[in-house]
Amino acid sequence: NDFLDDGEVVLTFDDGPLRRYTVPVLEALDAHCTKATFFMVGRMAVADPDLVRETAARGHTVGSHTWSHRNQRTLNGTLSRGEMELAISAISKAAGQPTAPFFRFPYLADSRAATAHLKARDHGIFSIDIDSRDFRTKTPADVQRVILNRLSQQRKGILLFHDIQPSTSGALRKLLGELKKRGFKVVH
Repeated sequence: NDFLDDGEVVLTFDDGPLRRYTVPVLEALDAHCTKATFFMVGRMAVADPDLVRETAARGHTVGSHTWSHRNQRTLNGTLSRGEMELAISAISKAAGQPTAPFFRFPYLADSRAATAHLKARDHGIFSIDIDSRDFRTKTPADVQRVILNRLSQQRKGILLFHDIQPSTSGALRKLLGELKKRGFKVVH
């Protein structure tokens, strides 16, 4: 669904939380009074439930991203459902409250059965419009350049970052300032 107006972006972060990089991401978002959606991996949430609660307490949306980040297309239906259900349960328990009914497939690799399962659970499935490619570089400037170049062409979109990457934690504060300067509005 195309629900964004020209100049609007949605910030999303996958694969965390990982304290070393998630905390600077949260601080950058706070510095710009900006909210985002975090698609957390269940085993990562269990490893740092305090950070899951902190993320939610700061007003960010917490969704799920499977238990162990396995490619759902490579799993049979039972294993795939187990990955999704365990993640939803673990992240909600870590958060101390139910999380948003939002899900993102690792590698954006959905399957018909997994999609049907999430639909039956009334979970929204999030895709992306622009990938920061932050996992391919350790340089914050590369992340900023990729996002700004793509936005200069598309003018809107759901942006994908990973809050386990040093390049993202290093880029975000400056990137948010540049987005504002260029007239982009972050919507949540």
